[in-house]
Amino acid sequence: MNSKQPTKSQLLGTDSIPALLIQQALPASIGILVMSLNILVDTIFVGNWIGSIAIAAINVVLPVSFFIAALGMAIGIGGSSIISRALGADNYEKARKVFGNQIAITLVITILSVVFGLWFMDSLVYSFGGKGAIFEPAKIYYRIVLYGVPVLALCMMGNTVIRAEGAPTHAMIAMLIPSVGNLLLDYILINKLEMGMEGAAWATTLSYGLCFVYVAWFFVSGKSELVGTLKDLIPDWLILKEIGGLGFVTLSRQAMSSVLYLILNNVLFELGGEESVSVFGIIGRMMMFALFPVMGITQGFLPIAGYNYGAQKWERVREVIFTSIKFACGLGVLIFLGLFFFTREIASIFTDNTVVIEETSFALKLVFIAVPIISIQLIGAAYYQAIGKVIPALLLTLLRMGFILIPLILILPSIYGELGVWISFPIADVLSTVITAWYLWVAMKKLKLEITV
Repeated sequence: MNSKQPTKSQLLGTDSIPALLIQQALPASIGILVMSLNILVDTIFVGNWIGSIAIAAINVVLPVSFFIAALGMAIGIGGSSIISRALGADNYEKARKVFGNQIAITLVITILSVVFGLWFMDSLVYSFGGKGAIFEPAKIYYRIVLYGVPVLALCMMGNTVIRAEGAPTHAMIAMLIPSVGNLLLDYILINKLEMGMEGAAWATTLSYGLCFVYVAWFFVSGKSELVGTLKDLIPDWLILKEIGGLGFVTLSRQAMSSVLYLILNNVLFELGGEESVSVFGIIGRMMMFALFPVMGITQGFLPIAGYNYGAQKWERVREVIFTSIKFACGLGVLIFLGLFFFTREIASIFTDNTVVIEETSFALKLVFIAVPIISIQLIGAAYYQAIGKVIPALLLTLLRMGFILIPLILILPSIYGELGVWISFPIADVLSTVITAWYLWVAMKKLKLEITV
């Protein structure tokens, strides 16, 4: 391809940063919003049509299925960082080779992971909190959802690559399809056909099959700059090493999230039984839903920062960091205010269990109190991943959950009971944000030196 030919990716290095960020972040935010709404409505459907135990059962399964699906996301984000910088440097051959290797490694790793997950199904479900009345429905949901995980992983990988090419609208559509499809299938399979947990699981699995059809269409229809030849699928160990290093950052974050769910489900079960696990099930979904604009900005930030870093446009890199933090912090304030005044109403949407409603209403305020500043931590970790710096990206990604939150959850409940669980979240948010802010300050100084050279 002629490197001077205008492409969507080249606009990442020329258009105004605020306009680009809105262009990239808005579709990402809408996609995350609809996906989060899908998770919320799915939880509401399950809670009202099957029961509150079903919410706890799905919450138990999520860490396992999300972790295997995150393999695809890790490969996608790791490879997309390389692709963005390669496109910024006009190296289209490398970008295509990276994409081919992403496809091959995603299929191999996720299929092996599914075989492992099915082989150790009973012990995994139990270990992640599937105890008592939760075990059987969790096992039903786990088995069916796991069948579709390779397809989900390919969708996650493909979505990040589409965004790296500068096609955020198509990435958004790829996120909308499984969300809308899942809700329609929920209604048919759970409500009309009365399939219970099996219906909820098949609705999720089939919806990602629909997403895969769209993602595959994008790449084979000529809309992508990355479609190469079959030889691009042949593993290149240098490329795989780079994908693996950067992808390990994302995978570590999801692994830590799975460990967090495992610990929380078990700690809360010991403190308050199935009802306390259900409370976190609701809070976990609200965390996915409420943070959608902040996550959208982070997703939009990645390709812009990566492309301009690859093109050595240091002033634009600084600008996208500052602009992203400013936008995300402002949205964080609005999110917190919206949640703070309507916690009881939010909890009541999911269940009519008064104990769960009261505890959820109280816990939501504590868990979300530091949301206005958390974007600094998210964007700081994303920046180092976008520019290919594995070690600081890994440390900052694991900082909040792995180094601070999980230890607090293991310690504070022994002193404060369930209150100790909920106050661990804002403490971790504040401490991780302060540390990440220092890393970003160092990065800004380095970029300023590059500009003046």
